[in-house]
Amino acid sequence: MKIVDTLTYFLKNFKPQICFLREYYEEYPDIFNEYFAYHCKDTDERLANSIEKYSTTMPTIKQVYKNIIPIIKDITNEYYRIYQVSFPIEVNLIVGGFGSNAYTHRQIIPNITFALEKLSPVPEHLKTIVAHEFGHATQNILSNNSGMDWSKVNWNSPFTWLNQEGAATHFSRRTVSNLHPSVYFHFNDEGQDWLSFAKSNSENIKLEFAKDFNTATSIELFREWFSINGGKKFGHSRLGYFLGDLFFQNQIEKLGEAKAIIAWKESNFEEQVKNWLLH
Repeated sequence: MKIVDTLTYFLKNFKPQICFLREYYEEYPDIFNEYFAYHCKDTDERLANSIEKYSTTMPTIKQVYKNIIPIIKDITNEYYRIYQVSFPIEVNLIVGGFGSNAYTHRQIIPNITFALEKLSPVPEHLKTIVAHEFGHATQNILSNNSGMDWSKVNWNSPFTWLNQEGAATHFSRRTVSNLHPSVYFHFNDEGQDWLSFAKSNSENIKLEFAKDFNTATSIELFREWFSINGGKKFGHSRLGYFLGDLFFQNQIEKLGEAKAIIAWKESNFEEQVKNWLLH
């Protein structure tokens, strides 16, 4: 594992100017090409707004930076202890434009990027989001080791997203234990009402997701159920993460943890998800 630390450049050379940000991005073109392609709009207006926000969030960014590297090392050690998994990847630490907080790259064994301006500096919060992203990588690594035929994965399927988010949430609980249940979904202390609502309305949420699967496009479904910008149906965004967790725990009950992790390699996997949604 290689940690690509762009913060040293950012903090050493920072100027509250768009031209500085452009220079910063040009220092790490591969990282920021991916970031702006999928995770944040690249406009002067967005960058100007980000510069204004940096003036108040810089102390938090510095604290996250101080905390996150030892946490990454601790979490990856825990993954090795439990699952004998190591990570032949790059882990990018960036300051972005207040888009995504963290993500895996579009690779079979994916690199991971953390955007520090969107992260809580509280160690327990950082641990859960680090564990979640490394959970995505862990599922891919274990699946690859089991002989997964990646050409058959429908990456644009909401069923795939449910499985991925459910697995990552499960892994984060295994590697970071004894936190309030909502932290594993929100990575801060602000998700208790969200989780209470989701638990109280789980059957209705499940039913509405199934309806949307039959009527909405993949883009519409992603925005409503998995994006922070969604949530129009129930007034709460990212409820797909809650459903994914329910589905994955059901898989573990039926198959056991080891088989649940790699179940998406089976030819009838989408039927498994459909059956769960309808019962």
